[in-house]
Order: sequence, then structure tokens, then C-alpha cells
Amino acid sequence: MDDAKKWYLSKTVWGALLAVAAPLLQLAGIYLDEGMQTELAASITTIAGAAGGVLALIGRISARSALTR
Repeated sequence: MDDAKKWYLSKTVWGALLAVAAPLLQLAGIYLDEGMQTELAASITTIAGAAGGVLALIGRISARSALTR
């Protein structure tokens, strides 16, 4: 694997976390079917990617050094 990405941008990681969380949520009376788990994992990775972009932009704006070539 040459391509690397942050763990929180992985749909596989979020899918696995949701697969673990779903039975625990059932104990609390909240039911997530497989389709809902898939949609939720995709939504979380999209939000995490957008949040990462916003944080990078904020970091660049608040940086105290200039960029060079």
C-alpha cells in the first residue's frame, strides 16, 4: 500500500466501528440496519474530510510564517 490516508477518513474503519457499535446501540433501543450503517460511515468520512480541510485552512491563516517555494 503506497497510498496513505488518515484513519478517520477510512470508510472501512468507520464501518467496523459502526458494526461494533450497532449491537451496543440495540441494547439502548437504537437499531441500525446494514444500509443505515453504510450511509452513516460514508457521511462520517465526508464530514471528517471537510473538517480536516477547514482545520488546514485555519492553520494556514493563523500561521506565523510565510510559505516559500
